[in-house]
Amino acid sequence: MEVSVGGFNEQLFSEAQDIFTEYMESNNLRKTPERFAILEEIYKRTDHFDAEALFIHMKTQEYRVSRATVYNTLELLVACDLIAKHQFGKNVTQYEKSYGSKQHDHLICEDCGKVVEFCDPRIQQIKNMMGEMLNFEITHHNLDLYGKCKGACEKTRGTSDN
Repeated sequence: MEVSVGGFNEQLFSEAQDIFTEYMESNNLRKTPERFAILEEIYKRTDHFDAEALFIHMKTQEYRVSRATVYNTLELLVACDLIAKHQFGKNVTQYEKSYGSKQHDHLICEDCGKVVEFCDPRIQQIKNMMGEMLNFEITHHNLDLYGKCKGACEKTRGTSDN
């Protein structure tokens, strides 16, 4: 039975925790409370985030984690496929939880950096067709479309043309 509290899926988090534990054990890495706290904070989120924002959030929640621990743990979580790492232009690396998430793609505003997720079943159809045509097993994909927000760009909000 799947339990979800306020958007936090406890079963999904428990499975992610098991995968992370197994990954650390098989790579002879220390299983510290800080690493698991970082994993939990990430799996409570529903957005894209950067390492610095996660570090600041954890400090405001009074977790005793160092900036280095946050950055290093993010790399471990990427390595065991529990989070995805994105480079949405402007040299800002962002992350999002990936375990148990449906495949989705992104629209990125070149002005304000806003990221909008979308899912279109036609992309899956194209992926399947191309795999069959080219005798290729496609394991995953990444589609990022860049452009400019129309009307409500966060960068231009609050400015006037006067």
